[in-house]
Amino acid sequence: MKFKRFCKTLTLKDDPELIKNYKKVHAMGAAWPEITKGMKDVGIIDMEIYIFGNRLFMIMDTVPEFDYEKDMKLLASKSRQAEWEAYVSKFQGVSENATAEEKWQLMDRMFEMDQQKNYKAEDGQLEEIKSRK
Repeated sequence: MKFKRFCKTLTLKDDPELIKNYKKVHAMGAAWPEITKGMKDVGIIDMEIYIFGNRLFMIMDTVPEFDYEKDMKLLASKSRQAEWEAYVSKFQGVSENATAEEKWQLMDRMFEMDQQKNYKAEDGQLEEIKSRK
């Protein structure tokens, strides 16, 4: 199965109580169902967020034909998306009106074991599930 991978970063406010609450908002089953449904509707197959201190790292896997600019704008128009972004902005130190695309900064891949091709961050990295031997 082929998919595109996008990697992003965001810095939270450096406040332990806010970080604790941000983790609760993203705990298993806590994300609003309209948010994950909207992501799936635009072609996001899977998303993971990792945290270290107040730094976040996101891995977003999408369908191969995902167009970052177009589909992120489409996502922003989905049910409750703007409300969610305003809600989580209090943890992120950004404007309440900032979209997910404005908050999360795309990262360039600088290394991959056995890399075959270079990609621009906004194009995503075309990947294929690799069998493990």
